[in-house]
Amino acid sequence: MSWNIVYTAQARQDLRDIYGHIVLELLAPETAIGQTRRIMKMIRSLGEMPMRHQLYGEEPWHSRGIRFLPVDYYLIFYFPEEPQNTVNIVRIMYGGRDVRRQLSETVL
Repeated sequence: MSWNIVYTAQARQDLRDIYGHIVLELLAPETAIGQTRRIMKMIRSLGEMPMRHQLYGEEPWHSRGIRFLPVDYYLIFYFPEEPQNTVNIVRIMYGGRDVRRQLSETVL
């Protein structure tokens, strides 16, 4: 059974920001294309067995069922909703930043 993938507005913006940062700051458009493709490929893979990745360890996100998937230096935060067979992509962020702060600014 395949799960539906749904991006929040913030996750869509995160992906645009990642692409823009790599293109504009690092001046590496080919790298930006490759990175965003890898992230999107891994997100698509969540359509099969989304529970296979671990819950984020910190509260309150752990109790809310937020899981994460690392892709290179980035982290994809998501929560699966079993009755609806939906995977909600909440945030996509650079793992070297203050993840806790960024998650605390996220509306769930």
